This record gives sequence, C-alpha cells and structure tokens, in this order.
Amino acid sequence: MVDIYIPWLLFSQIVLQVAKHEAKVPAIIVFGDSTVDSGNNNRISTLLKSNFRPYGRDFAGGQPTGRFCNGRVPPDFISEAFGLKPFVPAYLDPNYGISDFVTGVCFASAGTGYDNATSDVLNVIPLWKEVEYYKEYQAKLRAHVGHDKATEILGEALYVISLGTNDFLENYYLLPLRQVQYTVQQYQDFLVGLAENFMRELYSLGVRKISLTGLPPMGCLPLERATNFIGHHDCVEEYNNVAVEFNVKLNNMVAKLNTELPGYRVLFTEKVYQLVYQMIRTPSQFGFEVTEVACCSTGTFEMSYLCSESNPYTCKDANKYMFWDAFHPTEKTNKIVSDFLIPDLLAFFN
Repeated sequence: MVDIYIPWLLFSQIVLQVAKHEAKVPAIIVFGDSTVDSGNNNRISTLLKSNFRPYGRDFAGGQPTGRFCNGRVPPDFISEAFGLKPFVPAYLDPNYGISDFVTGVCFASAGTGYDNATSDVLNVIPLWKEVEYYKEYQAKLRAHVGHDKATEILGEALYVISLGTNDFLENYYLLPLRQVQYTVQQYQDFLVGLAENFMRELYSLGVRKISLTGLPPMGCLPLERATNFIGHHDCVEEYNNVAVEFNVKLNNMVAKLNTELPGYRVLFTEKVYQLVYQMIRTPSQFGFEVTEVACCSTGTFEMSYLCSESNPYTCKDANKYMFWDAFHPTEKTNKIVSDFLIPDLLAFFN
C-alpha cells in the first residue's frame, strides 16, 4: 500500500479532474453516523454536537457546521468528484430546502448505529428514523420536480452509508445489556442481520446504487489508545480483530444482496480498513506527523463539547494530525480516504 501511494495519488487526481466535468450520478444521499453527518445533530436534543469552534475551523468560511471534523467529511469530497456540490447538506438544517437537496442530502446522525440501542445511548437519530426522513424527502422531491424526474433521481443517485463503530465502542463494549445477550461474534451476526434488513428496505424504496463502508481499525482511535494502559497506549488489537471479522461478514451479506436483488449494485469499500491502518503505522508516507493522539485539546479523550478552542493543547496545524478529536479524522485524512475510494466509485457506478 505504502509503495504505491505516490503514483496512486497522481492517478486519482487525474481521475478526479476528469470526473468534475460531468456528473455521473444526479445526487449523493447519505445515511450513517458521525463519519458522514453534516449537521443533523444540531437540530436534536443530544449532547453529541459539533456546531461550535474549533470544529469547522478549516471549512469554507471557517464556520462550524455540525461535521465532526475541522473541515469536510467524505461525502463532501465524493459529491464534488462526481461533479456535484462540494458539500452535502444536512436534511434537518433549516438553512436548506428541497431545492438544495435535489443534488444531495444527508440523513446521518453522529452516535447512531445499526442497533437501535446504540442511538439511545446519546439520544441521537436511530437508523429507522433516518429511513423515515428519507421517505419524507422522497415525497418532497416528487412534489418539487415531478414524479418521473424524482424516480429517476432516486434510482440513479449514489447512496453513501457509513456506520457500525458506535455499535461496538459506545454500546457493546461500554454497556452491559448486549454483552449479557450476545458474545461479540453473535453481536456481529445480529448487526449484520440488521444491516441486511436496512439494505433490503432501501431496495424496496427504489434505491439501486450503494457505497457501503465497513469498520475502520477502531482499536487505533485515540480514545481507545488513551485507555489502553496495559498495551502501553498502542492500538487495541482485540477491537481491530473484531472490525476485520465484522467487515468479512458485511462483505458476504453484500455479495448475497447483489446476487438476489435484480439491479442492486452495492459496493463494499473493504479497502478502507487497510488504508487507514497503513496511515496509522506509517504516517510519514501520507504526510502526517501524529497519529496516536488527536489535534483537539489533549487529543486523548476529548470530543464534542470537550473539544475546546481555548484549550492551549489544541494544535495549530490539523494537517499534521491524522485525527481531529479522539474519535474522528481530520479533513486531510477524510480527503486521502475519499480520493482512494473515488476511482472505484466512478468505475463501479458509471
């Protein structure tokens, strides 16, 4: 991976420049958690928010948007690469309406997961509610552009889905309920079943093109490393192994759906795990100086309201850091991951 990084980067930039001249899909539509949330949590009653500085300090205009990042998140880069807007607006953001959502909309909510019990932990939007918002959006779109045009947009749009980490780190390993009910392997199977039901429901609603992201090496998040005292603050390999096992099961589920459901085209972006792991282990190859702690505050446990602009430890240059807060990547990391995936997305969904 490292050895091909530079030529791959040049190739991907050429592909992106060509793609910008013509939109390959009419819209980018997003479901998931904080890895892709563009601000929906701003409008709900939860402690898990990021609509204040230093979040968003490197976003256009230097304003916080509710993205858990110093800048943009992957769907924003994907949208731009497909010749659409350079950001995907949040569905609950009152500054946007259906005319803005024609070319893309985000239903994701930071802190959510496949498991409804996960969304209950921090009182965020459960996945079933994201689907209800999507149904509402479908009706609004049909009223705005007409039934036939809306059906075309909804069927040809690329749906970006990213979630699952919270199910393990904020639910299974943190609270007793699911550990009493399931072994970790059984919980993986439970989540894959929920994911399959979700994907089948989307199919029944006319969705045909999906990019599904699995789990990253979640044992390497700064928060997990900070609490790994026995392992001398290295990655928690148990969590990484669980992520790898879960991704294999998700990939098998995707293969089954692609076979069973006519016209369904689901791309499981399994390469993300290895890329992120390589970035952590050989950061200099990607232009990073720090991967074990995050940019914001002490970089060990802070996120959301604990991520403070006034904290003297908050870094000056986020581009030197792989992680923005203890749980989320910097914009630079998001761009590297997005640029790595976009050629595959363009090839698969063109």
